[in-house]
Amino acid sequence: MAGERVKLVVQNRSILGSAEARRLRRQGLIPGILYGQEKPVAISIPERDLRTALTGEGGANAVLDVVVEGGKAHASVLKEYQRDAVRGSISHVDLQEVRLDQPIHATVPLQLVGEAAGTKEGGVLNQVVTELNVEALPMEVPASVEYDISALRIGDSAHLSDVALPAGVTLLDDGEALLASVTQPTREEAPEEAAEGEEGVEPGAEAPAAGAEPAADEPEASED
Repeated sequence: MAGERVKLVVQNRSILGSAEARRLRRQGLIPGILYGQEKPVAISIPERDLRTALTGEGGANAVLDVVVEGGKAHASVLKEYQRDAVRGSISHVDLQEVRLDQPIHATVPLQLVGEAAGTKEGGVLNQVVTELNVEALPMEVPASVEYDISALRIGDSAHLSDVALPAGVTLLDDGEALLASVTQPTREEAPEEAAEGEEGVEPGAEAPAAGAEPAADEPEASED
């Protein structure tokens, strides 16, 4: 859903550095930067408020009305974020102030819906692309885009140009790029049967007859 706006109250972050960032996280605050029209501002955001803002109907592409310590609201979008390698939680966030009357570039999740006809016939569905790069006004960037794969049979494929984007949204990726396909299942060939005969004898070689003399170049067993 496009057009989602969420108010986000943040605080100025006067002390910088990794030690201070760790202290903020222990208090449930996420350190970040608001890249404004004039200069970047170091901020801290309540982790719960940030999570709520980015999991609403607008998703990660919601327009955030960022209010710094009771000041005016700055219409902003999520620019980039980092996650903790162990916990998986957001450890740092970058916000970008935007003008609502100027288009921006955004990354939108691509979700496949329906069940491909080919998979019902035993085919294998392969999704190649999971995100689309688009251009649109901030309030028109969708939270996600769907593509119905129900008509795909074995041997069929879909391309990015097949995705119907909302009005006002322009695809920045190559429209000829493969989106998804349905292929024949891979068949595992049965292993070749081992050649019959005595163990260690190559196929086609004859086993020495019982009691046969050893070959000239083979030493005879010594008697003790």
